Amino acid sequence: MRACQVCYTAGYQIVPGAVFSGVATADVMLIGQAPGVTEVEAKRPFNASSGRRLFQWLEAAGWDEADFRATQYMTAVTKCFPGKGKNGKGDRVPSKVEQKLCRPFLEREISLVKPRVMILVGGLAIKLLFPAKLKLNDLIGTAVYFPAPTLTNPVNFDFSQGEWLRGYDASKDGNGRWVVPLPHPSGASLWPNKPENKKLIAEAVDILAALRQKLIHFNSR
Repeated sequence: MRACQVCYTAGYQIVPGAVFSGVATADVMLIGQAPGVTEVEAKRPFNASSGRRLFQWLEAAGWDEADFRATQYMTAVTKCFPGKGKNGKGDRVPSKVEQKLCRPFLEREISLVKPRVMILVGGLAIKLLFPAKLKLNDLIGTAVYFPAPTLTNPVNFDFSQGEWLRGYDASKDGNGRWVVPLPHPSGASLWPNKPENKKLIAEAVDILAALRQKLIHFNSR
């Protein structure tokens, strides 16, 4: 991934150099949209202000940032910085072609890690699984559970094969996969600041906190 320049040679104004981190033994895989300019410089995902907000949510669920970065896996739909948007505000959203070119890397990451929990951060990552017609207000505070038999192919983004749940369900065993959506934590997004949306984020954090405890129990057996 770090050596890949396919999008660059295809004419896209990216900054080559994949940004990802983590270990293949991770229980949790966090997938964002694409790295930003500070992520490219630091060579680590969610390095700047968006990372501070993201880890406020994860720390509320019980994950220490340093420990999460060291023991879990963080990646993105596309791996290289896509450059600034046309209006100069925010980063450019990677095109569908770029997403397609980078998709084999993401699928390989999932196949190798086989995460028990997958956190999809931001609209581009959320659309890997959830129908595009659904809005953030419909999604945040929910989760999809994939039973173990549906993960024969570990890269399963077939929404119809999962069970869409409002909140955590303790009856689900630890051999499947939970997928939890979060809004993009960028300061440019006003969505997380609205009181009604903060409540939805708190519900998502509660799901993640329960899953963290489930992982601790599962790994201690």
